[in-house]
Amino acid sequence: MEIIFEVLDKTRRRIRLTKKQWAHIKQHHAEIENPEEIEKTLQNPDSIILDEREDVENFFKFFKHKKQKSKFLKVIVRFLNTESYVITAYFVRTIK
Repeated sequence: MEIIFEVLDKTRRRIRLTKKQWAHIKQHHAEIENPEEIEKTLQNPDSIILDEREDVENFFKFFKHKKQKSKFLKVIVRFLNTESYVITAYFVRTIK
């Protein structure tokens, strides 16, 4: 499995973005310009909210330079015992 990046979140947990997941994000959420936006969101989120699914958390960061109305990048991460990875990412209007 090829990895685009591996980063520590603000609580020092290691999270990775794979080429497979980046391809999914680019195909379905073209408004995300580059993986660095995801990396910034994981390293310094404005908010982290537990998901209703077990072992899943939602990271949010505001990107004011975006032209679209949805300016919060939501990055969904699954945390497992030995590894954590980005499931998907997309822009939303509000944190919820």
